[in-house]
Order: sequence, then C-alpha cells, then structure tokens
Amino acid sequence: MQARTGLDRGHLSRLERGLVGASDETIRRYAHALDVPTAAITHDR
Repeated sequence: MQARTGLDRGHLSRLERGLVGASDETIRRYAHALDVPTAAITHDR
C-alpha cells in the first residue's frame, strides 16, 4: 500500500490502527490505490 499511495509506512500504520485521522487527500489516495470510489471507503453515499 505504501508504494501505491506514496504515504510513509509509519503513517499508514497509524491510520490503520486508528491512531490518526485521514485527510481528504489520504482518502483519495487509498481509494485510487484500491481502484474504488472514495464513497466505498467512507460513510458518504
């Protein structure tokens, strides 16, 4: 996921453990890396 998002491994770990929140940009990067719309990984409809 680090290579696909361009985010630091430590930051990704903190995100995945719920220790920090995700910015809009981070959510977009995750969605792009997973090839899904942002709504698929958020509570937005």
